[in-house]
Amino acid sequence: MNTQARTESPDDGSLDGETLVDAAYRRLRRDIITSARQPGERLRIEKLKAIYGIGPTPLREAMQKLAQDGLVVGGGNRGFAVAPLDPAEFRDLNLARTVIEKEALRLSIENGGDDWEAGIVAAAYLMAKEDTALAQAQGQVPDSWERANSGLHLALVSACGSNWLLKMRGGLHDLCERYRRASVYRRIGDRDLKAEHAAVADAALARDADLACRLIVDHFALTAEALTAGQTSSKADGEARGDTPDSGNRPGGIA
Repeated sequence: MNTQARTESPDDGSLDGETLVDAAYRRLRRDIITSARQPGERLRIEKLKAIYGIGPTPLREAMQKLAQDGLVVGGGNRGFAVAPLDPAEFRDLNLARTVIEKEALRLSIENGGDDWEAGIVAAAYLMAKEDTALAQAQGQVPDSWERANSGLHLALVSACGSNWLLKMRGGLHDLCERYRRASVYRRIGDRDLKAEHAAVADAALARDADLACRLIVDHFALTAEALTAGQTSSKADGEARGDTPDSGNRPGGIA
């Protein structure tokens, strides 16, 4: 089988010129990050063939690539599974993400021009609308909030001047998003996300690098605390109900 064959149908969101391996990798990666494929879920080839309409060879190659990303575990005779959520890994991810985000933000404040400022203003406007809607919503965090959140944070660092820094930051952002998306219920607590986002944007536009960096560090730290609290609470609730590790209950949290 030619796993380098190009996809042609636009119905599944495929990109022009991407190979079957690329398509399988992209779609599986997105589904793992968004928790369409749940942490710990066995990735059986026959089931994936039916879901994605892609053959076994490109699927296996895609899962090997995902294993290198830390999103899939196993392989060989054991088969593949979605990597479980690990609080220690999230703390490590959040540390790396914070260091890179802070430096990219500082560089953007130094280098950004009018277009950078306009991008922040537009992204902050959309974020404020989504934060308001989220505070009144019930259930899972909507995709529109995730898009607005990603858009604002990217706008803030977009003028850093380093493609490699943005690439590393993007990979860490996606891995952290997986932990947020795994939540079943929102656990915002006493946080005012609208105020947090607005404060970071205002500080960046005022060219106050020290304040903006301090606010982004606090913002990420509060997210980590909320996720840790959600995991602890969900574990305790599950033990009270007599849930087993495979019962399908997932930790709560939000970014």
